[in-house]
Amino acid sequence: MAIEKALYEAPQGLPAIDEQPVEIEIHDPEAVDIHTADADIHIEKERVDEDFGKNLAEDINEGVLAQIAGDLAGDFDADVDSRKDWVQTYVDGLELLGLKIEERNEPWEGACGVYHPILAEAVTRFQSETIMETFPAAGPVKGEIIGKETPEKKEAMERVVADMNFQLTEKMSEFRSEQERNYWGVALSGNGFKKVYFDPGLDRQISVYVPSEDLVLPYGAANIETAERVTHVMRKTENELRRLQLAGFYRDVDLGDPQNTLDEVEKKIAEKLGFRATVDSRYKLLEMQVDLDLPGYEHTDEKGNPTASTSIHCDIRKR
Repeated sequence: MAIEKALYEAPQGLPAIDEQPVEIEIHDPEAVDIHTADADIHIEKERVDEDFGKNLAEDINEGVLAQIAGDLAGDFDADVDSRKDWVQTYVDGLELLGLKIEERNEPWEGACGVYHPILAEAVTRFQSETIMETFPAAGPVKGEIIGKETPEKKEAMERVVADMNFQLTEKMSEFRSEQERNYWGVALSGNGFKKVYFDPGLDRQISVYVPSEDLVLPYGAANIETAERVTHVMRKTENELRRLQLAGFYRDVDLGDPQNTLDEVEKKIAEKLGFRATVDSRYKLLEMQVDLDLPGYEHTDEKGNPTASTSIHCDIRKR
């Protein structure tokens, strides 16, 4: 049996309405006048700060950048050290999954090295049942009307639901598989994270799973929203990094060669999962959301008085 159509087609626009055409006259870049048969409407265009999304690293002195990178890398190492006990517990728990059969000499030669699969079964059961509840065949998005229901509100809700389900099931093809990986991580380590962002290479939004060992918070942070620092440990190939540099996402600077070495945590995780990983040819990047008070970019109130530090986004190559 051949399937000719996707489950969700691209949502259609509103039906044509038989009314007089709307004439739009633009008198200046900051305002729009709309003239119809019934009314004259004057709309002020929103003023957008062109420097809001600017890459500050292109204007900051190289010496200052090096100092910032060194300080943030040191803070990251301190954050990692503060959770060593959790990492060790997590790594030991991977062994109980029974994904790898070990040859043992203790307590005697040829002792059984197989673990009971009850933990792996429980994790898999949680993953499969949760994904079926949260991601049914009709799509994960449901709509609800707040307040009095009208035909117009109901029609608008149905359009929004159809569009979002189309995006999550057809456009973002990785969404379901990454969500399943997320549920596996939640069952195994108690934490799971999803990262949704615009990928310039794919020219669309993507949603990826971030393992708990790759998301680092400072000791004492209550949650991600209030944490002083949030670090996502990323690994990218040379080709991926170069494409992002050419797209203007990263500065076009010489990165040198990657270290090609794994830290102790990465080696332990690979070993417990049955891999023989000793080197990694990818670059390791620290993507950090931090609160900093950069010289020349201090945050001020409407009267020009200094306020608290500003939250900025930093990407650092881990050496």
